[in-house]
Amino acid sequence: MRPHLVKRSFSLAGHRTSVALEPEFWAVIEAVAARRGISLAALVGELDAARAETGAPLASTLRVFALRCAGG
Repeated sequence: MRPHLVKRSFSLAGHRTSVALEPEFWAVIEAVAARRGISLAALVGELDAARAETGAPLASTLRVFALRCAGG
């Protein structure tokens, strides 16, 4: 069974990009953004800037972030 992915588009560092994640990951990331009082785009932008140092794919970075946040 293939997982259902939800695609979101963002402007990051002056360019448009799209990220496809499972809805469960988006739910965690959206909840973190809401708790911080920032937009989803702002949080994704922060994570994108931080991952630039490692070169990790953005989707992987978002998934790991969501898992860490969900794990407490």
